[in-house]
Amino acid sequence: MLISTFSFALMNAVVKYLVNLPAYELVFFRSLGSLVFSTSFLLYHKIPMLGNQRKLLLFRGVFGAIAMTLFFSSLKYLTMGSAVSLRYIAPIFAAILAIFILKERIKPLQWLFFAIAFTGVLVLKGLDKEMDTVGLFLIITSAFFTGLVFVVITKIGKQDHPVVVVNYFMLIATLLGGVLMIFNWVQPQGLEWVLLLSLGVFGYFGQLYMTKAFQSAATNQVAPFKYIEVVFTVTLGLLWFQEVYTLWSLLGIVLIIGGLVLNALYKK
Repeated sequence: MLISTFSFALMNAVVKYLVNLPAYELVFFRSLGSLVFSTSFLLYHKIPMLGNQRKLLLFRGVFGAIAMTLFFSSLKYLTMGSAVSLRYIAPIFAAILAIFILKERIKPLQWLFFAIAFTGVLVLKGLDKEMDTVGLFLIITSAFFTGLVFVVITKIGKQDHPVVVVNYFMLIATLLGGVLMIFNWVQPQGLEWVLLLSLGVFGYFGQLYMTKAFQSAATNQVAPFKYIEVVFTVTLGLLWFQEVYTLWSLLGIVLIIGGLVLNALYKK
């Protein structure tokens, strides 16, 4: 999980570095790189790529592509640590949506943990003067669509291979980014080409080692470590981009991650 979170943090940093390029362009190259890996895996192991739950797989791909595009767009307006932390409120949206779609129940103590996390959002927006409203809207909407992704994946269950699920996501995101970037293409220069191609590599290894982590230990032991991505991302933001985090922004981040870690531990 540490390798996974560091890979995702590096991917976030590369996206932040390439903010002069349109989000659709970043989505295309990030997805294309991972699509090569996932498709090769399915072909090598002779796993049918179309899957069983095709309608749900399409929904997963579309919702995931929208969430990724909005997240990449938000990095133009927010510090990396704030954006990643706010994206992690997706489980709150997933839990609320699951009440109506999956008929799941939320225990009273979970609402308390969600309230702690949401208080962190209010602290970031209300007390951190550096918080950009456009960026906040983009990342909250991204978190909502990520919550939809969680619900759809739960609905798919074990009826499809995990790599088939990922492959649908990468394929749809590649198509979406590829079509939309045609109308807003910006020519990458020099090192930017290398960094663009690295997005898919970092994204793939992030997914791969996260899967390995969950296969190697109990979910309640592994899941909280996912939030270490915030620590890595904040550190890279400080060192690479000289990002400034106020006391309020750090407090907001701690509240968001703290509430979600407590919920993950309690739920399992």
